[in-house]
Amino acid sequence: MDSSSRENMQLFCKTSVHPVERPSCKSEYPSSSEKQPCCGELKVFLGALSFVYFAKALAEGYLKSTITQIERRFDIPSSLVGVIDGSFEIGNLLVITFVSYFGARLHRPKLIGGGCLVMGVGTVLVAVPQFFMERYRYETYSFSNSTFNLSPCLSASNPELPISVMEKSQSQKHNECETDASSSMWVYVFLGNLLRGIGESPIQPLGIAYLDDFASEDSAAFYIGCVQTVAIIGPIFGFLLGSLCAKLYVDIGFVSLDHITITPKDPQWVGAWWLGYIIAGVLSLLAAVPFWCLPKSLPRPRSREGSSSSSEKSKFIMNDDTDFQASQGEKTKIMEMVKEFLPSLRSLLGNPVYFLYLCASTVQFNSLFGMVTYKAKYIEQQYGQSSSKANFVIGLINIPAVALGIFSGGIIMKKFRVGVCGAAKLYLGSAVFGYLLFLSLFSLGCENSDVAGLTVSYEGTKPVSYHERALFSDCNSRCKCSETKWDPMCGENGITYASACFAGCQISTRTGKTTIFYNCTCVGTSTPQSGNSSGMGGRCHKDNGCPQMFLYFIVISVITSYTLSLGGIPGYILLLRCIKPQLKSFALGIYTLAIRVLAGIPAPVYFGVLIDTSCLQWGFKPCGSRGSCRLYDSNAFRHIYLGLTVILGTMSIFLSIAVLLTLKKNCVSKHRSFRTKRERTMNKSSTKVKKENCATSDHSLQPSYWPGKETQL
Repeated sequence: MDSSSRENMQLFCKTSVHPVERPSCKSEYPSSSEKQPCCGELKVFLGALSFVYFAKALAEGYLKSTITQIERRFDIPSSLVGVIDGSFEIGNLLVITFVSYFGARLHRPKLIGGGCLVMGVGTVLVAVPQFFMERYRYETYSFSNSTFNLSPCLSASNPELPISVMEKSQSQKHNECETDASSSMWVYVFLGNLLRGIGESPIQPLGIAYLDDFASEDSAAFYIGCVQTVAIIGPIFGFLLGSLCAKLYVDIGFVSLDHITITPKDPQWVGAWWLGYIIAGVLSLLAAVPFWCLPKSLPRPRSREGSSSSSEKSKFIMNDDTDFQASQGEKTKIMEMVKEFLPSLRSLLGNPVYFLYLCASTVQFNSLFGMVTYKAKYIEQQYGQSSSKANFVIGLINIPAVALGIFSGGIIMKKFRVGVCGAAKLYLGSAVFGYLLFLSLFSLGCENSDVAGLTVSYEGTKPVSYHERALFSDCNSRCKCSETKWDPMCGENGITYASACFAGCQISTRTGKTTIFYNCTCVGTSTPQSGNSSGMGGRCHKDNGCPQMFLYFIVISVITSYTLSLGGIPGYILLLRCIKPQLKSFALGIYTLAIRVLAGIPAPVYFGVLIDTSCLQWGFKPCGSRGSCRLYDSNAFRHIYLGLTVILGTMSIFLSIAVLLTLKKNCVSKHRSFRTKRERTMNKSSTKVKKENCATSDHSLQPSYWPGKETQL
């Protein structure tokens, strides 16, 4: 074809208004100036989306690792920490529905890039209170001057002792009350996490749907599995970063560490919780860059060009910008999308498979969110481990098992070409076996530490009941001790005392960061034979087989995490395949919304409220208001934490069974409908053939009949 003919045909293609003529013209007579999309842009998007998932997952994992650090730094209970943790989901709640619905019709990569910028700013904002608060103060009887001997047990009979050390003047209390107001700066942590949730809202629904739109059917599950696997690697680095920062003192760089008398094993220790948020925020800002260079749409694979499984084939997305603008204005387009919102929502919630799966996932994520949020705290309180070690174990051992489980689920779906019913079975099976293994953790707990007046009597002979708990005893009755002070001391008898004052200690000396107390009347009372009445600052370590129990806990926890995560990708595929193709992004958005609102927000809160009920000793702020918990009942903590997780998991299993039964019922009804339709088609075809045969038979008789008739006439 000559150049003039080609130009005429291109002009015809541009001016043609027929919706079918134009694509055919483009395919047969491509313009020399038309920009051909790069075949590797999907992989660029996959890499960029994976990095975003890594950045946001790192920040989320780091937040979980700093739960106890934030609780101690701002001196707040676990229930309030749960509210801070749930603020991320509250941010999602504000915009996720509109972003997932309207975002599918707009430039999805740029929306994801803008979300990354907002998420990065919010992450950095979480660390801001550290730079405006007063330096962290912990309760202690020790002084930096090692030559100064302080008697913890101050009494009226010893007037020469510095009473002002124990009893603060009114001016000191007033100043402390003013500085106590800085603890309300946890609101900035709440707002920063809220902003982080707003920025994260377009990443999951738009990113996953974008991959599923332009990837082949066989590769879609594998790509989603890769993204989810990278998303699990993020918390690994998040918890490892949390472990590293927990070893650093909270005010590192602001105070001299030589004057810090506590160690990371001390229950009052607070690590540099703010440092990781700055690192995670910078990563989120960098992750936004690639998305501004990606196109709105990518070339579709040949295997899916004629398929209707992609949301790009929907009535909203299938037309290009030129065609749509030629027929309607942008204002009309928005109005149509608004009108379709409620019908689309009714269509989703009216789908029984989607609705049941949504309920099952919501209940299961209640279980998982509550468990993960307080897992580090559970390890600290149950097995007596430091915050740094608890985060290290979770990040290096537990989370890789989750990543391996998610990746294995994607491999299984791709290799065995598992269908929708098979995905539902795999999702159900992983939940059943996972929670059965989880039940064994009830037997892997440690008994309460021996704490005088709280878990055992001062004589150390028997456990005390709730009504018998009292920190005061005859051995420390002459000491002027404060019930609100918590500076534990480990006696030579293996019993922990709330403070050296409650142990009745008369003399204290400090060497380096180690404080030793002597002439402790309460310690001597419980050990009358040896008469040893000394002790050392800090809680006594659990030695009643607890280290061995901790190893068993790690093994069972790893296997359970792998088993539960194995159903992650099958669940995603089930979600994507059980709804209409044009509602894919919207379905993911509603799914994310339900998880955030009904699981992410309430689960950490009511888990924290129930965990607070197991507190044995509360701390108090300088003004007298209640602060964070100093000591938990290990048995009650274990039963609440594990029991609530198992109950919610069992409920999700029953709902998953309902999903599978509904799927099978739909498959049977569709099969019967198909057979009935096929039989009707075959009957119609048979009837048509018979009529044709009859017509052929009559026609063959016409030559002999009609001449005779004509003869008779």
